Amino acid sequence: MKLYYSPGACSLSPHIVLHESGLPHEAIAAPTKTHKLPDGSDYYQVNPLGYVPLLELDDGQRLREGPAIVQYLADRVPEKKLAPAWGTMERYRLLEWLTFIGTEIHKGFSPLFNAAMPAEGKQLARDRLAQRLKWLDGELAGKTYLLGADFSVADAYLFTVLNWTKPTQIDISGLANLVAYHARVGARPAVQAAMRHEGLIK
Repeated sequence: MKLYYSPGACSLSPHIVLHESGLPHEAIAAPTKTHKLPDGSDYYQVNPLGYVPLLELDDGQRLREGPAIVQYLADRVPEKKLAPAWGTMERYRLLEWLTFIGTEIHKGFSPLFNAAMPAEGKQLARDRLAQRLKWLDGELAGKTYLLGADFSVADAYLFTVLNWTKPTQIDISGLANLVAYHARVGARPAVQAAMRHEGLIK
């Protein structure tokens, strides 16, 4: 399998899941600023939409969108417990979290990475994100991970977007549960391996 990623982008989430899964893969940098692959070719030839992540399977099929990719990977290795079994309430809780992270947190950062967004608009985005993160802090009280004791693909996604709080000047230092959670996930060997591959840590 091949994962196309851009360092530190939302593609870090499936990159983490690949390392957690132990599945053989090749991670290929497709920087969102240049859309140039390491061999000099145009990433738009791989994904006409131009964004990451994209997973190319061994049979040539391509899968887009992070939440779809991470569930595909998790279902390949059920023994790793990266996602609850289909048909269980726990699986729908996972979908609930993936949807929340995608729509309320991930997309909430978009205005902050948009150079054309006026300062007033960026402040409104920060205020809304601060509300959501405060709620998340409460939800994490007494929990190791989002679904309880077991790390799941939702944790890979939430960790990834929480990394964006620092460059966008969102202070989470007062959210003790969230800070501890971010550190806990960040200490996992698979998380560190993915981040090291992307040049995010040494």
